[in-house]
Amino acid sequence: MNATNQPVKPAAERARSYYSASLNFESDYPTLQGSVTVDVAIIGGGFTGIATAVELAERGLKVAVVETNKVGWGASGRNGGQVTGSLSGDEAMRKQMRNTLGEEVDDFIWHLRWRGHEIIKNRVAKYGIDCDLKHGHLHTAMKASHMDELKATYDEALRRGMGGDVTLLDAAGVRAQLGSDLYCGALKNTRNMHLHPLNLCLGEAKAAESLGALIFEHSEVLDIVHGPRPAVVTTGGRIEAKQVLLAGDVYHKLERRKLKGLIFPAMGGIVTTAPLGELAKAINPQDLAVYDCRFVLDYYRMTADGRLLFGGGCNYSGRDSRDIASELRPCIESTFPQLKGVQIDFQWSCAMGIVMNRIPQLGKLSSNVWYCQGYSGHGIATTHIMGEIMAKAITGDLEQYDTFAACKHIKVPLGDQLGNPMLAAGMWYYQMLEKLR
Repeated sequence: MNATNQPVKPAAERARSYYSASLNFESDYPTLQGSVTVDVAIIGGGFTGIATAVELAERGLKVAVVETNKVGWGASGRNGGQVTGSLSGDEAMRKQMRNTLGEEVDDFIWHLRWRGHEIIKNRVAKYGIDCDLKHGHLHTAMKASHMDELKATYDEALRRGMGGDVTLLDAAGVRAQLGSDLYCGALKNTRNMHLHPLNLCLGEAKAAESLGALIFEHSEVLDIVHGPRPAVVTTGGRIEAKQVLLAGDVYHKLERRKLKGLIFPAMGGIVTTAPLGELAKAINPQDLAVYDCRFVLDYYRMTADGRLLFGGGCNYSGRDSRDIASELRPCIESTFPQLKGVQIDFQWSCAMGIVMNRIPQLGKLSSNVWYCQGYSGHGIATTHIMGEIMAKAITGDLEQYDTFAACKHIKVPLGDQLGNPMLAAGMWYYQMLEKLR
């Protein structure tokens, strides 16, 4: 037993993934014991929590991050590793934010698309984080209607002065970039990036620690105490703070009275092949990250040691019970027939926090307790954007925070019990609609 008289829940091991097998170093932060006093307590050791911790520590605040398992244990350390300018929910943002931003809404959203890239690039350089950061991405089309979408994106990029970063490719142009005949065209973007997300998250945690932040692992939070001096109560201790940020996304069950029914888990699957040797250069000579235009898409890239890392599909039941390798092997072989029968060394799942309207959710649970969650499959860049926005808000600059906080979200009765079937039905509808285009 412990200070809260609750049984201690054993921490979960990292997923057996390519990322956990290729760490630069493993985290080894202490379990919280006793009482700690800081300016800001952050719940969640993924990208949202760690990125916000770096931002706040750089501003001179004393920060403590508390994590149930290990830093980067959840989606932050398991995702596809692509940093792109695609924002989930951008059209919904445009409709809702026009009320507060007026004609500036398009400029606001365009800036958001690329702000995460700037933060990550600058942080990697500033703190010397080794995370296999590379530039280059293809957004691929599988039919003519997809090309119409890509052409519109390309035209906007040209209007916005990104002509040096983007190239619109036809089928022959794609074949010059990829050893695949699957696509009829693509938008190549050299501003977009790909990386090893777990090494990035751990590197940022180390940066936060170097700035004085306290990080605690294997420390499940049982309760948030509201009041003039809020506190975070863990299985082994307590953090007193001036302000608290709940940054656990879909992995926690805290504050259910206010947050239940706002965000839902969807399970994505990823596999990594054995090292491909010279075949890696044959199928992806430019070392580009790739995803296609479908609503439920495939995405892939090469790892630093020449493996194909491939993800796709999604289980919207919220339950993780899939044979991921068996599901994704046909997708790999249809994309790259030369990989038929390739050995798959790793397979793992990734729980994504899905919001019904796809707009990230920022808000307050009380006057000094904040929350930030819901990236709907676009987490690497978006978490870093939101980390900056939350750090600004906590230190008194509320302009961007207020823009997001004013957005209205659908709260589903019965939470996951009804929300996940609704998500599954919605995804089926969009997939059927896409087949008709």
